[in-house]
Amino acid sequence: MAARKGTAKLDELRVIERDIQAKWEQEKTFEVDASNEKSEKFLCTFPYPYMNGRLHLGHTFSLSKCEFAAGYQRLQGKKCLFPFGFHCTGMPIKACADKLKREMEDFGYPPNFPKEEEAVAAEEVQSSDPVIKDKAKGKKSKAAAKQVAAKYQWQIMQSIHLSDEEIKLFADPMHWLKYFPPHCMDDCKKMGLKVDWRRSFITTDVNPFYDSFVRWQFIRLKERGKIEFGKRYTIYSPKDDQPCMDHDRSSGEGVGPQEQTLVKMRVLDSLSHIEGLKTDLPIYLVAATLRPETMFGQTNCWVHPNIKYIAFTVNLPGCGPEVFISTKRAARNMSYQGFTTKNGFYDVMATIQGSNLMGVALKAPLTSNDKVYALPMMTIKEDKGTGIVTSVPSDSPDDYAALEDLKKKKDFRAKHGLKDHMVLPYEPIEIINIPGYGPHAAVFMYNKLKIQSQNDSVKLAEAKDEVYLKGFNEGILQVDGYKGRKVSDVKKEIQKKLYDDKLAAKYMEPERKVMSRSGDECVVALCDQWYLDYGEKNWRKLTEKALEQCETYTSSVKENFRSTLDWLHEHACSRSYGLGTKMPWDTQYLIESLSDSTIYNAYYTVCHLLQAKGNFNGSEMGPFCITPEQLTPEVWDYIFCQTSTPPKHAQIHIEKLAKLRQEFEFWYPVDLRASGKDLVPNHLTYYLYNHVAMWPDNPSKWPKSIRANGHLLLNGQKMSKSEGNFLTMTDAIEKFSADGMRMSLADAGDTVEDANFVETMADAGLLRLHNLIEWVKEVLSSKEEMRIDSSGHKFADDCFTSEMNHKVNMTKDYYEKMMFKEALRTGFFEFQAAKDKYRELTQGQMRQDLIMQFIEWQTLILSPICPHVCEHIWQLLGKESSIMRASWPVTAPYNASLLKDIDYLMDSCHEFRLRSKQFMTVSKPAKSQAKSQAKGSKEEAAKKLKPRHAIIWVAKNFPPWQDRVLHKLHELLDDANTLPDNRTIVTALKDVDIPSKHKKKLMPFVALLKENVERDGPSALNTTSEVDEMEVLSLCKEYIKKTLDLEDVEICDSSNAVDSIKDDCRPNKPFMVLTAASLNLANPQPCNGVFGFDFPIFNNETAGVVKARIAGQLQNVVKDKSDIQLRTYECPQDQRRMPKPDNLQSGLVDVSDDCVFAVSPTSEICISGFNEPVTKLVYVV
Repeated sequence: MAARKGTAKLDELRVIERDIQAKWEQEKTFEVDASNEKSEKFLCTFPYPYMNGRLHLGHTFSLSKCEFAAGYQRLQGKKCLFPFGFHCTGMPIKACADKLKREMEDFGYPPNFPKEEEAVAAEEVQSSDPVIKDKAKGKKSKAAAKQVAAKYQWQIMQSIHLSDEEIKLFADPMHWLKYFPPHCMDDCKKMGLKVDWRRSFITTDVNPFYDSFVRWQFIRLKERGKIEFGKRYTIYSPKDDQPCMDHDRSSGEGVGPQEQTLVKMRVLDSLSHIEGLKTDLPIYLVAATLRPETMFGQTNCWVHPNIKYIAFTVNLPGCGPEVFISTKRAARNMSYQGFTTKNGFYDVMATIQGSNLMGVALKAPLTSNDKVYALPMMTIKEDKGTGIVTSVPSDSPDDYAALEDLKKKKDFRAKHGLKDHMVLPYEPIEIINIPGYGPHAAVFMYNKLKIQSQNDSVKLAEAKDEVYLKGFNEGILQVDGYKGRKVSDVKKEIQKKLYDDKLAAKYMEPERKVMSRSGDECVVALCDQWYLDYGEKNWRKLTEKALEQCETYTSSVKENFRSTLDWLHEHACSRSYGLGTKMPWDTQYLIESLSDSTIYNAYYTVCHLLQAKGNFNGSEMGPFCITPEQLTPEVWDYIFCQTSTPPKHAQIHIEKLAKLRQEFEFWYPVDLRASGKDLVPNHLTYYLYNHVAMWPDNPSKWPKSIRANGHLLLNGQKMSKSEGNFLTMTDAIEKFSADGMRMSLADAGDTVEDANFVETMADAGLLRLHNLIEWVKEVLSSKEEMRIDSSGHKFADDCFTSEMNHKVNMTKDYYEKMMFKEALRTGFFEFQAAKDKYRELTQGQMRQDLIMQFIEWQTLILSPICPHVCEHIWQLLGKESSIMRASWPVTAPYNASLLKDIDYLMDSCHEFRLRSKQFMTVSKPAKSQAKSQAKGSKEEAAKKLKPRHAIIWVAKNFPPWQDRVLHKLHELLDDANTLPDNRTIVTALKDVDIPSKHKKKLMPFVALLKENVERDGPSALNTTSEVDEMEVLSLCKEYIKKTLDLEDVEICDSSNAVDSIKDDCRPNKPFMVLTAASLNLANPQPCNGVFGFDFPIFNNETAGVVKARIAGQLQNVVKDKSDIQLRTYECPQDQRRMPKPDNLQSGLVDVSDDCVFAVSPTSEICISGFNEPVTKLVYVV
């Protein structure tokens, strides 16, 4: 973005904002309590951000949805509560603090990092976010931080401008909890958030009040059978020695365990020649597959010759000790899933180069081949599966291509010590028949796509996707025991048989690579853990009911929820490391950070009465002087409507309990939960689950609406510090002002697709807001000079009134739908445009009461988005109370026909301007012609070429051929009011009479009509206009003259025009003809009330049309064009004299009605049948 020339306007807005924020703070504008009256309320919340850094623009975008909604709902007269908490639960803060502590131990204070590493680290820090990010911050905003991990935590802290003295304090995790929440609050106040800060708090057991609330929730969940204990597969960090939930990951959010079938292929040859493998135990190459149903077609097994494998002992139930060969990475995974004797450990018997396994004979399960061999495949990846791959060339294009390569390349076989009998005899086995592909689908696609080798990766990927999808959905098994059955029906059955027969084992891997925040690659572990039994049949059914009654604003979000409910189950809710609340019945565990964040919205309703204002950690009691110990589970039950009567032994006065309960009952449920769409598959679904679990019999307390937004791009690109494309909330406020930033956030986007914050838009918004203030001041200073009645401008006044009412109603509708980009469009850009049109139509003579109403309404409807500027203007208007206590404008019914009239006028004038510009471009003479022109100033020449007069031809009906086409197209409209394809239209129009000279215009006309139907619906096929075009254009004649800078304009019925004009003129599309030429019309008749005057002449106009126009101008004297005679001079030189009144035939020749006027590019006028140009005509009446 180009640098600004100055910051004066920004500075003015920032001063206004600071003054307004101080006013709100002093008046406690946003502190709101439950009402004893039955008043409407609105509670909106945003996922409390994680307190390990400052808020960035991605947070700001999500929370702006709550902010704008709260501003709008206040105008609707509702009591609005927007609370804001600070999340500290989980591992990130503790992990960062521990890193700082270790770095000081290892490198001293301040740390003296190794120079070569420091240089690398410094480069990496530039692409990192200040601190490790939290789940609620959205995937896109975190992506930049995850591209390159910073080398040292100390350097990350330095990148947010902290001194060494400050950084060392962060080695204590408690300092994070003290440092960032107040900064976060200050940043939000600078934005002007409508937050009741009395209700703010931090999480974890550091806050005894919130700790008590979370403990109560989990006690009740366990009592209701929602929490279970047992071994469950989960993503696990060996380094941290605990499950690694989404909040704990630096990459791999949303990734879960994926079940694979670990196929055991027994080694038939002796491997005693490999050091460490002299054993009597059975040895297996193990391969992980997602397609156990294809094991019937194995022809070999693939091994990468350059990968180092390990042999290690396993002891699976029912199998006894065995030796598995796989990659070290896979062995590590297995060791956490009960494969090895000791959890997390595996005994490496031998390390084996893949090349040493080439040609090893194997016994593979289910295949009809008695023996298969280990063969080389160069595309195997060490970081996926076990590094051993089964080969089914009938149904795997990759396997078939690799096998064919081996068969074709004798030298390649020899290189890896393979004998021909290990490769050549093996052909694809018929196991699955796919309709249209046959029993060898992989071979079919290999030939169809003309794949040349296993290196043809693009075509192989296409073939694989198609074969796998078709095989699962349509494939029919051809093997004994399953013949004739669909793959999708027997997949699990075959897998179970492999497990039961000990030919395979259940093996889990992360769906994709997951890295913990401590830098550890995670595994899937079978852990003893407490877990929330999400997915349990009855609980899920209740949650589905809650979802159906919850407004999600878009169908795609609701579908995302439904999809999540389909797969979500058994979420681990405990961990052993980090910050948080201890599990009430098993204090060795902490409650993980997604699990303590589900119903905390209920705590907002009472927090301000339990904790002192500004005391986020609950170390000071609030107004009710209640201690955390007094908040027993039974007390919480009563407060949150779990029981109807107060607990008998409560140590809290009944009146205080009643007030706490009243606060909850008044504010709950949550009316709006705004969040990034990436939280739908986790936090937001847990949010629904836990609400129905805590209030199963009270649907009135379930969430009412969830608004999920897309991620935020900055200038069309993802935010990235390394590329300099990054803004924090405070950066944006200092750069664009709070309201300039807010306007750009509203304009960024409304859908679940990625939104785009454009800095040039924010800059332009800043200028627009400053100009709005200055314009209001100007109006207020000159309002006494404004018009106070509608004399001469009634049409403009009425149109402006209708437009204001209409735009306010449209804006209200968009606010209701949470479509803030659209609300900004109609409520600011189009509202301002309506005022500008009004000013133009009245030529600056705006009516005082209307323009004052406009200012007041503009201020009100813009205030949810730009509250500071609007509050300031509200004060300029002399309003005594804050705009935050004002109401939405009360509108009157608008006149829809007037809106059509003004749209018609503006659209027509736009076309007229284009035609005028085209006229001046076309009419400029060539240079050679200009030189030969008569002497005169350039100004005079320009004046001659500039249009001076215009005729606007208005058609009441379409030309006959177009009228017939319209009627036919109207017949072709379907039930959805759409037209068929062009081929159908052409066939239908064959019976319509179209003159041959118009046939070339037919399809362009049809294309225009189709476009209009898509935009306007079936009304686009109306054969007449809904607008009284003659009246509208006549009423606005002065405006048209001024906007086109013309001396005169005539409005004429096209029925009097020549045929060429009739063809170009149709309802709602007036046709303007311009001229820079005029003739002097002389009338020598004495005492008849008419005089000489200049009269515009248009090209290709007949004398009859000219006479009709003259008659129109002389309508008080002349009734019809037949009363007029036009005459020209026999001798052109006589044009300078006036004819004798007593002999009007002398020296004159009649101009007949069919004579045609021709106007040259230089405005010279000729008449057909006469040789010389004319400058003067005589008319006689």
